[in-house]
Amino acid sequence: MNQLFPRDRLFVIAGPCVVEDETLNISIGMELQRLSPLVPGGIVYKASFDKANRSNRDAARGPGIDSGLEELRRVREATGMPVITDVHLPEQCALAAEVVDALQIPAFLCRQTDLLEAAGATGRPVNIKKGQWLHPEGMSGAVEKVRAGGTAAEVAVTERGTFFGYGDLVVDIRGFARMRRATGCPVIFDATHSVQRPGQGEGGSSGGAREFIEPLALAAVAAGVNGIFIETHPDPVNAPSDGPNMLPLSAMESLLTRLVAVWEATNRE
Repeated sequence: MNQLFPRDRLFVIAGPCVVEDETLNISIGMELQRLSPLVPGGIVYKASFDKANRSNRDAARGPGIDSGLEELRRVREATGMPVITDVHLPEQCALAAEVVDALQIPAFLCRQTDLLEAAGATGRPVNIKKGQWLHPEGMSGAVEKVRAGGTAAEVAVTERGTFFGYGDLVVDIRGFARMRRATGCPVIFDATHSVQRPGQGEGGSSGGAREFIEPLALAAVAAGVNGIFIETHPDPVNAPSDGPNMLPLSAMESLLTRLVAVWEATNRE
């Protein structure tokens, strides 16, 4: 069985922040499908049907679970790529698992026992994002909850930076090895949310510093992460959600090529 989160090959999770219209969803998917052979472990397409944890009440959230899952199904059918999406409530897990290949737990929800167990009970691979307040070893409990839920085929954990109280996230590179030791899981680095500046964008939306995506991602691969998470969009400036911390789709090929080169240089026998 092919693993979505392999330990011996660099893999990437990539896609838009939120599900948009069918044309855009599939066009991003087709470009990621074209780039997937560049990555030893392949690319998993990611988009959220609901961004339930926005800074502001009126921020764009996405189409919701019914139409959002239908759009993700169309991407999966059109591209043949595996698909992952966020779940926020226990009752969403089984519904999403009927459509997508893997489930993702948002950072703010990484301690929600009912949600984690419900995700594990689907048998789908689960990626758990580490809470911004949590030390690396604290993720062992989240992994145990997913595994207690049933037959999760794979569990991965994702570092997305830690708050130090100034609106920026700080990435402690020591956390990758610590989290792997504590959980026994493949470790992913979220290169785009780690440069997010919550509430510091226009009108109180999230801001970001996308110029740091590439150096942080390269450093993470050199430090031994198993996978990289990248939100990408053909027009980040006009994206409905998280535009300031998304990578332009046109920049993906160059970044992936450099990431793989670093991975190959640091994983020679």
